[in-house]
Amino acid sequence: DDEIERERVSQHLSGGCCALAAIYLMGKFYVANAGDSRAIIIRNGEIIPMSREFTPETERQRLQFLGFLKPELLGKEFTHLEFPRRIQPKELGKKMLYRDQSMNGWAYKKIEEDDLKFPLIYGEGKKARVMATIGVTRGLGDHDLKVFSSNIHIKPFLSCFPEVRVYDLTQYEHCPDDVLVMGTDGLWDVTNDKEVAGVVMEVLASYEPNDPCRYTMVAQELVVRSRGVLKERGWRLANDKLGSGDDISVFVIPLGGPGNYT
Repeated sequence: DDEIERERVSQHLSGGCCALAAIYLMGKFYVANAGDSRAIIIRNGEIIPMSREFTPETERQRLQFLGFLKPELLGKEFTHLEFPRRIQPKELGKKMLYRDQSMNGWAYKKIEEDDLKFPLIYGEGKKARVMATIGVTRGLGDHDLKVFSSNIHIKPFLSCFPEVRVYDLTQYEHCPDDVLVMGTDGLWDVTNDKEVAGVVMEVLASYEPNDPCRYTMVAQELVVRSRGVLKERGWRLANDKLGSGDDISVFVIPLGGPGNYT
């Protein structure tokens, strides 16, 4: 993240990205995630999550706590409080459900002038945004990112620190069909864990355990199925739902070799 900031000045580069990394050291997989990519292990048909997405919804309390501690980061346009919907001026003085950085549930409060500001976190699911701008809360870069038509920087709310999960390979005997799947959000937006596991098992079953290309073919099939087929109404999946319009990158990494196959 510091290097991206230096290049921003020296090479006039801007922008940012999420990051998902897997490192194998001394019999263990370390999977680090900063962003909304995802990694899962499929072992004997069982799905083992190796990451979680960092979005305005999953990191609501961290973001609200920062806005509470440093209200100057919000400018005069945003409030760190969250409401079920936008509040109208005519609702001043009335009671409305809200929640702050210390709350998991909701409570009522009397609406004040400050509550009319745009909420720090707004929207649900994939439409949730920080300051109505960005839908992911961890990653690298984005040092220049500002709220549209303002001088409010969003970088203070974005973290470059990943969450790391560890998987001990020595605790289990793995066969060639046991894999680690790493994919960007373009894959997971339209394909859930169970569907990915189904594709993995289906494609691997059509290749010999010692065929080195079998894992590449799984990754290719996951990309193709998530993108869909281009039709008159855009990219469509097999069920005619909209295919992924985002970047799709997939890695399929075997956890066991042919010698472990039983």
